[in-house]
Amino acid sequence: MYVKPKKALGQHFLRDLSIAQDIAALLTGHGGYQKILEIGPGTGVLTQFLLKDNRFTTYVIEIDRESVDYLKQHVPALEGRILPADFLTIRPDLLPDKQPDNVTPFAVIGNFPYNISTQILFKVLDMRDRVPEVVGMFQREVAQRIASGPGNKDYGILSVLLQAWYDIKYEFTVEPHVFDPPPKVHSGVISLRRNNVTNLGCDERKFKQVVKQGFSQRRKTLRNALKPLNPSEAALNSPFMEKRAEQLSVAQFVELTKLMYDV
Repeated sequence: MYVKPKKALGQHFLRDLSIAQDIAALLTGHGGYQKILEIGPGTGVLTQFLLKDNRFTTYVIEIDRESVDYLKQHVPALEGRILPADFLTIRPDLLPDKQPDNVTPFAVIGNFPYNISTQILFKVLDMRDRVPEVVGMFQREVAQRIASGPGNKDYGILSVLLQAWYDIKYEFTVEPHVFDPPPKVHSGVISLRRNNVTNLGCDERKFKQVVKQGFSQRRKTLRNALKPLNPSEAALNSPFMEKRAEQLSVAQFVELTKLMYDV
């Protein structure tokens, strides 16, 4: 049975087994989870290596009916652990195994479709207290952006919002020719491991607002970029205002949020 990669689903099936093995090996068990959820397994190239790791129980979630049928036929070890659903729309409490549960921790891993990769991470962010580790393949530029630190031109909104809760590492680059069909760009694999932060120390909604507004005009100083938010006098007198958004660390954005709203 041949599964045809579907452009509409952003499918690029990994063919290189050694790379799949390297990706699977990045899971450390950080945070003490015992379950893995692979997003978009396709024909199971990565899945086979996850199943070999006796530390974990592997579940997969797949929106493509053809891929689901293939996995049922060719990967019998997944019986009862295939979720034929869309990760972006499934109720979070039904992950990873369709049993209502808002407690059990699990890792997320996958060769993520480029067109929804950032949306996947934002959903993970909403479940951050249940997802202590993420290993994913992204378009290289997106992976670099997520892992970049302050002062780097790639550092942006996604970097700050994710690094507030996760320690992130760029692991390695993957060439286009190892996929079917080959994408037009290079790919990058990153790992995210939950840090010890349980509370930012400021209003999270306002923090997001400051970060997004700060980067909306990234060439301007924060004094100019944040004008629409009507900064407090304390914020206007802060040295942060003379910097650009890309120069501030997560901790500094937290401090600036407090100043902005006179917390």
